[in-house]
Amino acid sequence: MENRNLMIWIVAIVCFFVLMFVTPSIPQDQDYHNFADQRQFLGIPNTLNVISNIPFFIIGVIGLVLCYYKNFFKLSLKGELCGWTFFYIGVAAVGFGSSYYHLKPNDATLVWDRLPMTIAFTSIIAIFIIERIDERKGTYSIIPLLLVGVVSILYWRFFDDLRPYAIVQFVPCIAIPVMAIMLPPMYTHSTYWLWAAGFYLLAKVEEAADDTIYNWTYHIVSGHTLKHLCAAMVPVFLTLMLAKRDVLPERVSLLQVWKISWTKYKQNGVTTENETITYTSVPYEESRV
Repeated sequence: MENRNLMIWIVAIVCFFVLMFVTPSIPQDQDYHNFADQRQFLGIPNTLNVISNIPFFIIGVIGLVLCYYKNFFKLSLKGELCGWTFFYIGVAAVGFGSSYYHLKPNDATLVWDRLPMTIAFTSIIAIFIIERIDERKGTYSIIPLLLVGVVSILYWRFFDDLRPYAIVQFVPCIAIPVMAIMLPPMYTHSTYWLWAAGFYLLAKVEEAADDTIYNWTYHIVSGHTLKHLCAAMVPVFLTLMLAKRDVLPERVSLLQVWKISWTKYKQNGVTTENETITYTSVPYEESRV
């Protein structure tokens, strides 16, 4: 097991350096700061893009409080509390960092938008390792993963190269849904991870369609504003999951559950098709008057 884990880390590191050598650097596109909705209300520049970050702060604070309120989330593994604490700190900080960035969008302020998001992303990866792979290794991975996220931001800022940050941001987008499906969970309500991933994917689509959505809605709301609201649903679903879940008596992956359900569905379908209805003939005797 130790040798296999070591090989996985070696392969991952080698792949990262190969990717860095064979791909060109990705500078920050300055058009990224040119959002569709630049309206100002009550003296606040880019008002809707600023205030749409408030949900992040609210859910971040709520989650942080519930982490420490009489163990409301019933966290039972070593390192879970630390991982979820960093996650909710990152979420709450997004409320400030993203608002600060949208007041005056540029590379310097963008750092404070991306940094808390990176903290949240890397914390989630550590939490998955704790819950579904190895409790001790997951706990030890929290700080290294956070440092990797911070270094990716610093690398972009000093070298104007987004490649490390892109890996830190998009690898969790792929890894988390895959792990949620393939790896047996310790707790119930594991499908909430997929709901969270779905809303994050929707948020990325809305971000890409910023101008298009702004025109479709007749300049009522932009895609980037909707992106903030959908992305805020990610911690909402994860908080609901934490509040509802219980420890599973038997660990079965979602993939196995789906396979069993599909097998039962097919069997029931075949049974229904092959069912024959038998009628019993009752002799009729005409009554005599």
